[in-house]
Amino acid sequence: MITGSTSSKNAISLWLLIVMLLVAAIIVVGGATRLTNSGLSITEWAPITGALPPLSTEAWLAEFEKYKLIPEFEAEHPDMDLAGFKFIYFWEWAHRQLGRFIGLAYVVPLLIFAIRKKLPEDKGLLFLIPAVLIGCQGAIGWWMVHSGLQEGMVNVSQYRLATHLGMAFIILAILYWLRKSTLNEFRRPPENAFLMKRTGILAGLVYLQIIAGAFVAGTKSGLSYNTWPLMDGSFIPSGYFVQTPMWRNLFENTPAIQFNHRMLAYIILAWAIWVWVKARGTYLQGIATMFMVILLWQVVLGIVTLLTGVENDALHIGLALGHQFSSILVFVIALGLFWKSRHFIR
Repeated sequence: MITGSTSSKNAISLWLLIVMLLVAAIIVVGGATRLTNSGLSITEWAPITGALPPLSTEAWLAEFEKYKLIPEFEAEHPDMDLAGFKFIYFWEWAHRQLGRFIGLAYVVPLLIFAIRKKLPEDKGLLFLIPAVLIGCQGAIGWWMVHSGLQEGMVNVSQYRLATHLGMAFIILAILYWLRKSTLNEFRRPPENAFLMKRTGILAGLVYLQIIAGAFVAGTKSGLSYNTWPLMDGSFIPSGYFVQTPMWRNLFENTPAIQFNHRMLAYIILAWAIWVWVKARGTYLQGIATMFMVILLWQVVLGIVTLLTGVENDALHIGLALGHQFSSILVFVIALGLFWKSRHFIR
């Protein structure tokens, strides 16, 4: 199924792994951008000319004046000086720059492999999917930022933030699947693959929890109800259904958003324990145990992050970034568990 030698197959695998690591890095940098309140510091979308930061004092002052015109400046940074603006500008610029680099890191090797006919036979179009999604992700990122520049807004829309983060993890998943498929020469899995449905549901639940976490971040719901295991003395917070129509509580109501994130974590933990028990003594035991360890770490880290509950505090930012990084590990290992339940060649 593979055109060329084993070395070509390994080269493709290494390329996809590097891009995966870059995507993981931009997820963390994006988290730092949000936690440092830097995401709205660049008020224009310039995919080409924006690659360079301001190069003179006059240029910096011009960018600062643009930032002063948006609602966030008066609401959250009215006393900010130029040095403070440069700090938040750096985080957003670094985030966008890394996005540009990821695009090049994927597209340029893809063209080289395609021209040299090193891609798996009849699978070339599959490798175009990440390229298209990476391009779309840049547009989604600006769509998200633009929501925070509107009158009356001091943060980006949590719906658009969830879309942006969700797309990043979709790209990560596709890269992972392409890499594993390449190494296994796109072999079909057995019809009765062991635990395939259960591990697939587990991976889906982890992805759903990541989206739920985006709503927690986008609404800053983690800065309230900073107690555990109860939410200020109650299992179900009293304000769960205060908004109408009812569905809005799931995405816009702080008590409901945080409660749902907690409950989904418990569901994932219970499901993971069930999978781990079923996997004992099988070829899945090792990776199932690995998943349980990182999942337990993620749960504990999430609780500790919640208990700090202080926005812009250095400890809270560090814990929150650790929690976001760990979510990447949980997601990738969940994909690995799902993959191995279907394929056990490599």
